[in-house]
Amino acid sequence: MTVIDIPGSKSVTARALFLAAAADGTTTLLRPLRSDDTEGFAEGLKSLGYTVDREADRWHVEGRPAGPGVPDADVFCRDGATTARFLPTLVAAAASGTYRFDASAQMRRRPLAPLTRALTALGVDLRHEAAEGHHPLTVRAAGIEGGEIALDAGESSQYLSALLMLGPLTAKGLRIEVTELVSAPYVEITLAMMRDFGVEVLREGNTFTVPPGDYRATAYAVEPDASTASYFFAAAALTGRQVTVPGLGAGALQGDLRFVDVLRAMGAEVEVGADATTVRSTGRLRGLTVNMRDISDTMPTLAAIAPHADGPVRIEDVANTRVKECDRLEACAENLRAMDITVHTGPDWIEIHPGTPKPTRIATHGDHRIVMSFAVAGLRTPGLTYDDAGCVRKTFPRFHEVFQDFADGLAAR
Repeated sequence: MTVIDIPGSKSVTARALFLAAAADGTTTLLRPLRSDDTEGFAEGLKSLGYTVDREADRWHVEGRPAGPGVPDADVFCRDGATTARFLPTLVAAAASGTYRFDASAQMRRRPLAPLTRALTALGVDLRHEAAEGHHPLTVRAAGIEGGEIALDAGESSQYLSALLMLGPLTAKGLRIEVTELVSAPYVEITLAMMRDFGVEVLREGNTFTVPPGDYRATAYAVEPDASTASYFFAAAALTGRQVTVPGLGAGALQGDLRFVDVLRAMGAEVEVGADATTVRSTGRLRGLTVNMRDISDTMPTLAAIAPHADGPVRIEDVANTRVKECDRLEACAENLRAMDITVHTGPDWIEIHPGTPKPTRIATHGDHRIVMSFAVAGLRTPGLTYDDAGCVRKTFPRFHEVFQDFADGLAAR
């Protein structure tokens, strides 16, 4: 049995940084993810006048319930979607200040419009400086009264998470009517973490009522990243081996742990314990049709191993993967076709047929999840290379080293 230590969750780390910055007191994050995205978030907070002290396995954030510690700032969000969506929302509730946000070319292409429309509807003075609905943007803060808004979160649940975390910082709280929602488990992460920081949200169907109030500083342990764990679980299923990931068990916050249910449906044995999850397999995989709307970040992981199933693998309801770091649905199709695999696609689905993949150069489109997913495919297709292997720094800078050690361990068994 191979035991693999997965770095902290990017999603949890980003939310914890927002909540810690807004809390009264000093929060300590235990085992936060150290990656380009999370370092970018921390640097963004520092640009806004928050105190963030980073040690190896713990970060200390001095909260400022009243808002940023500077009246004027320029923040570069790098490639981070949570940084680019959460930080403008955080500063919008400040009593005063002018804050400018920009991001990488990749992030500039990704949409913001549903979130910024909602903020504007709440009275926030927000202006897009170039393309409407995209970075760069400027927020001129003057406090937020609160009230009722409608939100389309069909492209990204991050829009809803940002507004939920904003709610307690407004004068009267928020009532959010969600008309469309994707990746719902990420919203559950947000609600659970808000509760841990002292704020309870009332949910009735797709209506969320957030009271005004104060976040409380705390010591917060960041659980391992379930999306990252998917590569190691998939590797065990593909190679007929066994892997255990400690720290991700029945009480895990992250919905992406449900990826192991997909592997179970394909024939793997899965054990989800109190504080660890184990996947073991014979290496024989069944084809299936699966809806991955709520775990769409793991869609490329499944796509990369799909050619080795005994029948077609059809992944449905993943339109939102087309507006991630790249069009992930099309990127998977492009690379699998280059590997001589038959693939069909539609607006929100991809169907992958069994075949014998041949080595090729993977077109990563600068997307960390494309690299890490096809690294799993490389366990059965030696000779795969990448046009940008280094983009894994976004969420897992040591991925190639760790995955190679892991693969060597599998081969030795």
